[in-house]
Amino acid sequence: MAKKSSVEKNKRRERLVKKYAGRRERLLAIANDESKSMEERFEARLKLAEVPRNANPTRIRNRCEVTGRPRAYYRKLKMSRVALRELGSKGLIPGLVKSSW
Repeated sequence: MAKKSSVEKNKRRERLVKKYAGRRERLLAIANDESKSMEERFEARLKLAEVPRNANPTRIRNRCEVTGRPRAYYRKLKMSRVALRELGSKGLIPGLVKSSW
């Protein structure tokens, strides 16, 4: 089980990304538009710098929804390999059969 503080920090980042998504997208579009003047683009970059760093989607860490583990994460299932194996052994994941011999 991951540290509670790490899981909560990641959740806080997810909320910030959601909150600032529209503003970041709008400012990035202006900053990257080469048809705009240099001053407008620079102003957009300055405003973008004022947006919190944790509002950037790249700062979100994929974590297992069951255990909070950050590594060996399967995106399709939103869980780690450890949790997948455990739930698969108990028969709680439909269509998954864990082999044993």
